[in-house]
Amino acid sequence: MKKINIIAAAGLCSLIASCSLDLNPVAKYSDVTEGIDENIAFPDRMAITTHIEAMNTGIREGEHFHQDLLLLSEIYTDNAYSGNEGGAPPTFEKNDVADMMVKPPLQRCWNRRYDNIALANKLINNIDYCKDPSITPAEIASYKAQALIYRAMLYYDLAQYWGSVPIVIMDGADITADNVADAYDKYFPRQNTELEVYKQIEEDLLRAVPDAPVDNSNKMLMSKALAYTLLAHIYCDNTELRDYDKVIEYADKVAELGFDLVNDFSDLFGVKLEDPSREGGPDNLAIDAKARNTVEGILEIQYSGNTGRGNFNSQIFGLLWDTWTPVTFANWVLPSHDLINLFEEEPEDIRYQESIHYYGGTQLGFTPPHDWGYSTDKYPHMFKFRSIYGSNIRYRYADVLLLKAEACIKKDSPDLETAKNILNKIRKRAGLEDLAPEKTASAEAIWEAYKIERRKELVFEGFRKNDLVRWEEFETVMNNYIDTDPYARNTVRYTKTHYKFPIQATVLSSNDSLTQIEGY
Repeated sequence: MKKINIIAAAGLCSLIASCSLDLNPVAKYSDVTEGIDENIAFPDRMAITTHIEAMNTGIREGEHFHQDLLLLSEIYTDNAYSGNEGGAPPTFEKNDVADMMVKPPLQRCWNRRYDNIALANKLINNIDYCKDPSITPAEIASYKAQALIYRAMLYYDLAQYWGSVPIVIMDGADITADNVADAYDKYFPRQNTELEVYKQIEEDLLRAVPDAPVDNSNKMLMSKALAYTLLAHIYCDNTELRDYDKVIEYADKVAELGFDLVNDFSDLFGVKLEDPSREGGPDNLAIDAKARNTVEGILEIQYSGNTGRGNFNSQIFGLLWDTWTPVTFANWVLPSHDLINLFEEEPEDIRYQESIHYYGGTQLGFTPPHDWGYSTDKYPHMFKFRSIYGSNIRYRYADVLLLKAEACIKKDSPDLETAKNILNKIRKRAGLEDLAPEKTASAEAIWEAYKIERRKELVFEGFRKNDLVRWEEFETVMNNYIDTDPYARNTVRYTKTHYKFPIQATVLSSNDSLTQIEGY
């Protein structure tokens, strides 16, 4: 029996020859309907590893997995202004829903994640048919586990952005005139509830854990540590699955695999520098990432500079250490006054200088497109993507450790001592003193201290919006932000509707089984 893999099912028909299933079904099998023979989809090891590399490319080179993450998680919150006047960033800074519905990011984030999910589905549903005698059953199980973790990670992103999305995990039937009615629902699926999506994520991760690889020398892997990290996240989020004891359990499992904080925070985002060999250059020039595959990195999307796979995010955010010329264009993610004021309360915080870099004078080779209240002699840039060599650290142990602290504070029988010790460990690495006694004297006090440390530790890494949503504080924080920051350009009041994004117009139009997110 032959099958095709559902690739465009959730919103696009980009990889199906005709989307008019109800109007123009084919009458017999063809190259379009025949799809992938389950016996030859992965005939050998090379086919499998090539497919996994395609999965990696989907997140390494995808705008949706990097720059859009910061747009939807940082510019959309109190961490950053848009930084420019063109394209999508101002739309999200201003919370202009009508413009969101026609600008690319939401459509891109939806469609490309489903394209990548389709790659995972193909591997999950077909790898058992591989007959290459050189591949052991254990290797087959490991490859499948990696695809399950990959799929779970992508669905977790979709759940954070939209909540209610279609779950597509199976291959579809061959489409003919005789079965088009039954096939329609598979290729144009209806939405599942947010809880159903979370349960699917949980199922995939728990299914993957026994066979997931452990290799601390390669943080590009969909590893057991990543599975534990995602489980800690879904059990911490505000759904019916919330279980703070499980958050602690899975955070501890990550530590048991050998993960810890790096001693030097600059190892995470720093670059190796050398003096330039020609006159007129800057004091230093980036030549490589400072460190890769650190003890802290759980998922590091890695790049290799000028070999065609450089981290283009640095160009979006400033290209700060890879050129002899000044920064000549306005870039995304301009650190907000609110964030800078928070860092200025403890300016010796190493995370300040590693997260925000100031350019000024001749270094700033452009006129800011909008008055955000910064002098051109001291103009801030987001600094966690500073070179084409730098990694995109999507998940790291500090995030997991902080989730453990959050669970210790919020569970029915709080463990404030453990939470305090975690926060002080995070602060010590940042070059700060332990929290003052009054900031750890009660659950309420330590909770406020926790929120500050998590914000400063993970700023510009794509966590801010979901943190505020998880704490049910998004609308409160954002409304206070636009009331108190004279440079915040949003005059739209936030409500719980804004916990999720609207589904983009073209996605809705491609699948009439979809309904708009409630409130939009």
